[in-house]
Amino acid sequence: MLDAHQLNVFLVAAETLNFTQAAQRLNMSQPSVSQHIQVLERHFNTPLFLRSGRSLQLTDAGLALIPLAQELVNQSILIEETMGSLQGEIFGHLLVGCSTTPGKYILPHLLAQFHHEHPKVRVTCQVSPQAHAIELLSEGKTHFALASFGQKSCPDAEFRQFIYDPIVLIAPLDHPWAIRGEIDVSELLDATFILREEESGTYKTIQDALATTEVPIEYLNTLLTLGNSEAIALAVQEGLGVGFVSQVVAVGIGRGHVATVNIAGVDIIRAIYIGRHTRLPATKAQIAFWNFATSLEISPIGVYA
Repeated sequence: MLDAHQLNVFLVAAETLNFTQAAQRLNMSQPSVSQHIQVLERHFNTPLFLRSGRSLQLTDAGLALIPLAQELVNQSILIEETMGSLQGEIFGHLLVGCSTTPGKYILPHLLAQFHHEHPKVRVTCQVSPQAHAIELLSEGKTHFALASFGQKSCPDAEFRQFIYDPIVLIAPLDHPWAIRGEIDVSELLDATFILREEESGTYKTIQDALATTEVPIEYLNTLLTLGNSEAIALAVQEGLGVGFVSQVVAVGIGRGHVATVNIAGVDIIRAIYIGRHTRLPATKAQIAFWNFATSLEISPIGVYA
């Protein structure tokens, strides 16, 4: 009879294509991982991996097994968690994918409150670019995703807005804009900018907000492109230019070191959504987390009702 644990070992090995890395992720020894794979290969009477030295490659049989194994493993987890929940407590393991800002500034507060209500539910967070977070959800590799865009690219998911994130313009304390406190949108052409990468939610939000003005984002003089908002705040602090960051970063990282500058008539607000896969069976822990997150009053990032 097939063993769900062995199939899970196979899935991790298939993802890493490295028995040593799979062993590290599973907290097992490398020989134990190899043994589990060999047992499966004997059971199916066919190789699942092509081995060439330390290099691994999935066979056609191995590729065919992945979705079937994933389904059985998911069902096994569902059975374990459901039977455990029948004893009066909700427990289980949640997988959440999210981009950088939600991962740093939303999830810690959200999970602290959820953990207080359901202390036996474990959560693993995977912080990655938003497109990858959506992809993981679409493939069923995570149970939830936090993102500010991309919900339409995942037809098997349901997304709901549950928080919003004001994006603000920041400048060095000695910058003329910092002294004035507000500028006209046309003045954006006079500055040197430090921006996030084009694939980020922050960039796309700014792009959408400026698209209806006389200064679309493509017109900005961009000196640096950085991969996170904290780095932008520090670069602005050093006087390298001005930039856009989440308001929570401006307050938490930049307070006393950078100035917030209003743009007359322009408000830049990013909606943060939580999404779940709708075609996969949900455990009681997943249902509890979804109900908890979507019951929160929509508030600015870092503020929870």
